Amino acid sequence: MTIKTTPNALQTGWPIAAEALDICSTEAARVWGLDYVELSEFTPEVELLACFPAPALFRHAVLPLTRSGDRVRIALSDPRNFGVLEELTAFSGVLLEPVLANRTQIERHLRAHFGVGGGTVQDLLASEDNAGESQPTTNQIADAEETASVIKLVNELLSDAVRQEASDIHLEPDAMRMVVRFRVDGVLHPQATPAELHRFRAAMISRLKIMARLNIAEKRIAQDGGFRIHVQQRELDVRVSVIPMQHGEGVVMRLLDKSRLQLTLPGLSVPTHIQSAWSKLIHQPHGMLLVTGPTGSGKTTTLYASIQEINSDDKKIITIEDPIEYTLRGTNQIQVHTKVGLTFASGLRSVLRHDPDVILIGEVRDQDTASACIQASLTGHLVLSTLHTNDAVGAYTRLVDMGVERFLVSSTVHGVLAQRLVRRLCMHCKVPQSVDQVTIPSDFCFPEGAGHTLFRAQGCRLCNHTGFRGRVGIFELLQSSSEIRRLVLAGASHDALRTAALAQGMSTLRQSGWQRVLAGETTIEEVLRVATSELD
Repeated sequence: MTIKTTPNALQTGWPIAAEALDICSTEAARVWGLDYVELSEFTPEVELLACFPAPALFRHAVLPLTRSGDRVRIALSDPRNFGVLEELTAFSGVLLEPVLANRTQIERHLRAHFGVGGGTVQDLLASEDNAGESQPTTNQIADAEETASVIKLVNELLSDAVRQEASDIHLEPDAMRMVVRFRVDGVLHPQATPAELHRFRAAMISRLKIMARLNIAEKRIAQDGGFRIHVQQRELDVRVSVIPMQHGEGVVMRLLDKSRLQLTLPGLSVPTHIQSAWSKLIHQPHGMLLVTGPTGSGKTTTLYASIQEINSDDKKIITIEDPIEYTLRGTNQIQVHTKVGLTFASGLRSVLRHDPDVILIGEVRDQDTASACIQASLTGHLVLSTLHTNDAVGAYTRLVDMGVERFLVSSTVHGVLAQRLVRRLCMHCKVPQSVDQVTIPSDFCFPEGAGHTLFRAQGCRLCNHTGFRGRVGIFELLQSSSEIRRLVLAGASHDALRTAALAQGMSTLRQSGWQRVLAGETTIEEVLRVATSELD
């Protein structure tokens, strides 16, 4: 049986003049005498893919495209890899006509059809079948092969999450399957997985526990750990949380990519007027500053950027965190250990004896921590922390609800920054839309002047066809004025405090989001998703 190839490619080999070419480019295809195929809009044939072994397709990054009689057109990601054609021809018994295609597009189609780690799962199934028919000594070899395949499967899972720029990986056990979801730009996306993946979920979780230095024999209690990996030439810290559930253990992994972190206020795209006002607040010698918002809204990153701005040789900065997410040079960072009594509150009381100028507390969770922060700010320290409230005004009432005296809250809290993250429109595929086609909320007003253009998400290969790529913050800064302090001291309601804040010129989260919409960075739907109306 012969393979249809181009003499130019096989006889002359890779030309010296083309060594620097991208092997998946149209120019490389011309040099090799192959056609180049664009696969971004291509839909593979399910029956055709079933004729070829998944492990070989994944291993060599090749994709069968179309069948014509006894011939199959197949896309290669590397024109030098003609050996795979012989392997696949021997397996399928058909003639193969090679073309060249982009490797990323090929791998995306393979994952969409076979699922994440589809090739490796097939290898694991094959090793199980072989082990059942083998002698004891061969079983030991099969066990070693299975262990290596499980390691490879976990690595593929992590690599695919990094490729999709996911911030979290969720492994959720069900009765007969393993659900895999990636959180990308704040939204969970289910991932296609092989149906047989659930058979190896115990081995996968054990592998993750080993990597995170957790107890693999303990399956009754929650465990937390972490590890560091190098994926796609990037170093990532991975935080692992394992919780027992009805059908097994569930795992959530938070991926922290230090190389992509922007630890400056301009790098976080904080609006200029808020950046200027917040910068003045963090340069004050004492007082308490709070960053509020739900989990995953970027509060800690904003605090890190603030610390970086005021970090200098003449200031001693101490942080108390749970956990320490990133290492900040020039600061003293403390990890909370509740099992031995090192909490935010106890750590803060000890830190005060180390003569700090600035203290960062990971989160104000209870009355003890809140009281300790207040006392630290009263004794001449600048204290920065986070709090879970819906808006900036809510920070004052939340501290009072925790049991802090109103006069202490009014005299120590100098500013509150509320924030959210909205998905940023993909700059390569966003398309303009008529204002008439959009329902504009009543509190969103166009500025006077020329006509305005809004944009909507469309989707392309670069954004995984979501229409969004990355996130950008929207912010609400409330500075404590004499009027705000008077109202807090008098026990004013949340609504009264908010009315006073708006009267003194506070820009709300929704107004900040509307400015992002007008700038073509996001959509109205994204702003409405994360910020409720003041009229509600």
